[in-house]
Amino acid sequence: MKSSFNFIAFMLLSFSGCFANLAIAQSGEEQDKLQADVEQKVAMTIKQNFESHLFQLPPRIQGHYGIRLFRMTGEEKYLPSALYDYYVIVDRLHRTSYRLNHPGYVMNKSKALTDAMSHGKRGKARRKALKKHPEFIFYADELLRYLSRMNEFGVEIPPLFMNKLKSYDFLPGLTDKTMIRAWAAQLANYVYWLKELGIADYRDEYKHAFTKAYKDVDDDSLTNWHFRNKLYGLTHFVFAASNYYQQYVSEEELGWVLDYFRANQSRIFEVASADIIAEIGISFELMQQGDDPMVAKTKQKLVDAFDWQAGMIPSVSGKIDYATGEHRNVLAYMLFTWPEKLHRGPHFKQIESMRKYLPTHSFDTQG
Repeated sequence: MKSSFNFIAFMLLSFSGCFANLAIAQSGEEQDKLQADVEQKVAMTIKQNFESHLFQLPPRIQGHYGIRLFRMTGEEKYLPSALYDYYVIVDRLHRTSYRLNHPGYVMNKSKALTDAMSHGKRGKARRKALKKHPEFIFYADELLRYLSRMNEFGVEIPPLFMNKLKSYDFLPGLTDKTMIRAWAAQLANYVYWLKELGIADYRDEYKHAFTKAYKDVDDDSLTNWHFRNKLYGLTHFVFAASNYYQQYVSEEELGWVLDYFRANQSRIFEVASADIIAEIGISFELMQQGDDPMVAKTKQKLVDAFDWQAGMIPSVSGKIDYATGEHRNVLAYMLFTWPEKLHRGPHFKQIESMRKYLPTHSFDTQG
């Protein structure tokens, strides 16, 4: 009798344990669903808010939004905004073409670009770095940046600009410690753009220089500003390798970047801005590691930062502004709605509805 009683008691305890585990499982599933619902609501609010104010954004920021949404969705409604970026690029290059080969033009333009930088910490660091490479900013920002975008759009690059770009040696600036500690993210872009244009492949040299300029063993001595600059540089290794959300990235090539994020997540979530948090999450997605716990943590931090009344994630200082806030908010939207397929381009010449709107290239090489 006692044996029967013990057996019944054992079975009741077992069943109660099963029910408890089931309840916990159901509770966990419900929490996951609630979290996913909140993330989607944040994403849709950002999208609706920015698209209702899209025409208030400066041209290149409209282009930034349109290009990224097209690569996420493949929807043609974003093509006009993306094309706006192309118009701006052609206009800039057209003005440059008149004087490109004039003696002293590159140096004078470089000085003007340097003088126009902000007087904050970043601007001061960059002006200091450019003293050893004064013309770097012209070749990088006035030529390489625009030519790489034309390449992404699948349009012909005028030989005038390509030849000029090939005449400059980027490697000394790309591997300079002072430059890296002032421009980490941008230099990663330049490295991959040079490769995409078929000019040079400096990936190994830049990785070596970057890891030497920002040694992991020295992280404890980094100020928060430099730590954030290092994080930006790391995310842009991945972003640039993906040709900016057009293709997935090999974990064999850049898995070391994700390892760094995992190992330093405590400090990352303590001091990183919403822009960096979103970029870290997207870096995992671009290496098809969307199930990594780091991704869920980045999403939660962005949800926590979201201002429901403003309909966006404000700046670190709490500023609500569409132009300056577009970057972090479109990245957050992308992370929350990461697609199964990435879309290349847009390659305007292959899109019949866009061909007739393409600007013509008529660049004056005489001046």
